[in-house]
Amino acid sequence: MSAALPTTPVLHSEWIKIRSLRGTFWSLISILVATVGIQALTAAAIGQAEEGSMGDDPLLAAFYGLNFGQVAAIAFGATAFSAEFHNGGLRTSLTAVPNRTRFYLSKISTLGALALVVGQLTGLLTLLAGQAFMGPYALEPGAPGTVRAMVGCGLYLTLMTLFAAGLTAVLRSGVAVLSILIPFVLMVSFVVGTAATGVGQFMPDRAGQMMMRSEQYGDLGPWTGLGVLALWAGAALIYGWIAVRRRDT
Repeated sequence: MSAALPTTPVLHSEWIKIRSLRGTFWSLISILVATVGIQALTAAAIGQAEEGSMGDDPLLAAFYGLNFGQVAAIAFGATAFSAEFHNGGLRTSLTAVPNRTRFYLSKISTLGALALVVGQLTGLLTLLAGQAFMGPYALEPGAPGTVRAMVGCGLYLTLMTLFAAGLTAVLRSGVAVLSILIPFVLMVSFVVGTAATGVGQFMPDRAGQMMMRSEQYGDLGPWTGLGVLALWAGAALIYGWIAVRRRDT
């Protein structure tokens, strides 16, 4: 397995691919812009209307923009991997990196590292920008759970990126993954996940967002909820690795 681990030149080549694909690169930037921007705009519009105007849980409300930033994270993971299936891209990549495991791990590592950096910055700026418009209802600096929520925001966005990338490797289509995941997290999960108990709490977005809640909701706590999301992402990545290893280019 060590012979298949990513090397610096391969990681660098994956970064060049992402940077050179305009749609993919701007999907990455949109993670920050969408999350922070919508959080600030929403807080400025209704944040001081009354206590709880943005939600019953003030900590979760402080990351309301994440509902839109996760769409950008899904788009980043899906478009970054789907580029390999256009115009013989995968054949070219495997010519340069014949070891399929090394190629796959390099791409996933690059996507994960970029999403983590942008995600952690997003978590910090989302909290600061949103609370700046909340007036008397703003969370106090260092309030319980704020540090965990900021870190959790970055980890959540990273895992959603990897979840989308793994599914794209399986389905070989970014469009298919976007068509499945975006309605899933915006509609299906919202409807089913309104119940605190049952299967809804184990859906990837509902479970992962426990990191941004001030109180336990259902059977999952912050870290166990993130663990459920990690299992979803891990399963997608494993199946993606199997698909890349076994399928023809």
